[in-house]
Amino acid sequence: MDRNTFFGGNPLGVFIRLALISIVVGIVMKALGIDLGNFFQRINELLRNIYDLGFGAVEWILEYMLLGALVVIPVWLIARVAGAARSRSE
Repeated sequence: MDRNTFFGGNPLGVFIRLALISIVVGIVMKALGIDLGNFFQRINELLRNIYDLGFGAVEWILEYMLLGALVVIPVWLIARVAGAARSRSE
């Protein structure tokens, strides 16, 4: 497996795209009032909920995971289909 296959393209190009996407997502998250301190506080709350609530936290995690999957899975699927169509046309 070569590095272009592993990274999904030229590594420098992938790095630049990821950096630009990260900046855009960071701007959106900041507009929503989420910052690094808040983010890590939420992760800390998640870990405490898992520890304190046991299986009740599992239900809480699954709810958020399913909610996030409503966005992540279609985006991933569209990206894979677009990538397959692009590779087929080349």
